[in-house]
Amino acid sequence: MTKTTLPELPNNESRKWYIIDAADKPLGRLAVKVANVLRGKDRPDFAPSVDTGAFVIVINAQKVALTGKKEEQKQYVDFTGWRGGLSKTPASVIREKNPTRLITDAVWGMLPKNNTATIRMTRLKVFAGAEHPHAAQKPEPLSL
Repeated sequence: MTKTTLPELPNNESRKWYIIDAADKPLGRLAVKVANVLRGKDRPDFAPSVDTGAFVIVINAQKVALTGKKEEQKQYVDFTGWRGGLSKTPASVIREKNPTRLITDAVWGMLPKNNTATIRMTRLKVFAGAEHPHAAQKPEPLSL
């Protein structure tokens, strides 16, 4: 009989840092890769109850690709909780105003909805351009 082993819970200093260039990458495929790295599913010692994920830096969020007619037809819905407080915004307007929201919303939708999702989202750093302030962490490039 084999024993089940659980990975040790890492502290933030021992977590790896990865960087992904989102330029001309499909949004959904990028979000799947980022969500799996945030959860730690790319590691051989993955356990759903232990948070072994890494930090992920996404650059060039402004240039992420939306396939088909999603640029005009995809709607981002916000609701204030009040009557008449529903607003729908097309993806093209979101890309102009807040391009990082395209990636953060897509990754959030692919994480399990529990109390660890918000903790994992804090390890996601999204930047609209090619510049980022995390060079000191020496992030490794991650490809799709």
